[in-house]
Amino acid sequence: MPVRLIASDLDGTLLRNDLSVSPRVRRALDAARAAGLHVVPVTARQPVGVRRMAEAAGFDGWALCSNGALGIHLGTGEVLFEAHLAPEVQRALALAVAERVPGTVFASIRQAGEVFVAQDGYAQLASEGDHKRDPATMGRHLLDDVVSGPSLKFVLRHPEVSPPDLLAAVRALNLPGFHATHSGAAFVEVAAEGISKAWGLARLCEKLGIAQADTLAFGDAPNDAEMLAWAGRGVAMGNAHPEARAAADEVTLSNEEDGVAVVLEGLLGLV
Repeated sequence: MPVRLIASDLDGTLLRNDLSVSPRVRRALDAARAAGLHVVPVTARQPVGVRRMAEAAGFDGWALCSNGALGIHLGTGEVLFEAHLAPEVQRALALAVAERVPGTVFASIRQAGEVFVAQDGYAQLASEGDHKRDPATMGRHLLDDVVSGPSLKFVLRHPEVSPPDLLAAVRALNLPGFHATHSGAAFVEVAAEGISKAWGLARLCEKLGIAQADTLAFGDAPNDAEMLAWAGRGVAMGNAHPEARAAADEVTLSNEEDGVAVVLEGLLGLV
């Protein structure tokens, strides 16, 4: 199968657990770029979080952020697309979740991922690693303010209920207008209906003139499942969640074992 574009999740996939890019993975990425392939990070992170490690991975082109809701060029800052969750959908979801799971707090990520509006109580649960930003910058807003504007990503977390259990509660509401998932982080992530990493990747491929069959994708978490199923060749990591494994065509070694590099070396004839 010809491959023209490589799409890779970051945390738990391309990055090791200490968030570093191993020398072996960097060599494989450089070899892919030298062969003329597009190498695109596809992540739940916002641009601020991608830029933290972009130099280490050699990323300076297109990136898909916020679980596919934002397509942005890391070099020029050009925004290819932004898909927003409407305020009225956020409000209905927040009120229903707060009733079903009391103690849930919410945050809105806006304006190409640069603005973070968190409900009072959210920052107290957060660490800098959660969103790659200082919790002190998240604010302490009323829920009405959090749901007042369109969001690239609407975030739900609870001090005691796990993200998988909170996600199950969200899905059990059977409300329309959104797509909820989790990435292995300490919160549930909500986008507009139909928006996923697969949706964003399809939009970027359309711009670049690349066929679905000519894509290779890597991932490890439930929020990668749609992308792994959509790609011409979907590869789950050895450490992947069962949802990601089930969606993929094959499984490589774990992120700690440079599983991305193993596949790329085989693809490029480097072994």
